[in-house]
Amino acid sequence: MTGLFQLASVFAMLSLLAVGGGSAVLPEMQMQLKQHFDFSQTQFVHAYSVGQLAPGPNMLAVIIMGEMIDGIIGALIVALAFFIPSWRHSLQQALEPISIGLMCSGVYTIAKESLVNWQSCALALVIGTLLIKTKINPVLLILGAGCIGLVVAHLT
Repeated sequence: MTGLFQLASVFAMLSLLAVGGGSAVLPEMQMQLKQHFDFSQTQFVHAYSVGQLAPGPNMLAVIIMGEMIDGIIGALIVALAFFIPSWRHSLQQALEPISIGLMCSGVYTIAKESLVNWQSCALALVIGTLLIKTKINPVLLILGAGCIGLVVAHLT
């Protein structure tokens, strides 16, 4: 039971910090999961990636992380702890100026694990440019990048 309480407290604390959105707390989330639940960087990136493909809020990955840690009960605990708003409007307004920096650190956390060679960097640059310049559905770009990555991996 203490494991479930710890799971709830970690994600409730992350919910408080997620003023700029869930992406703002990715580095802290990764650190907390590694420290308290021995959650590897690879598990983190995989859970985050699958969560981004699912329709709905962009941080559905936390439910996947909860399930990976403690099954269906863990997923439910994490969903409640992370998604039930637990801050007041004034606290949110006070913390909004730092949200951009936190989101940038979240991007860095994912990028340092994912951008491992020139091919992955080039692919990220192309996909990022397409996201900015076109109205293509991001899910299609993610799936396309995955397919290209598979082809490149088999060719090398």
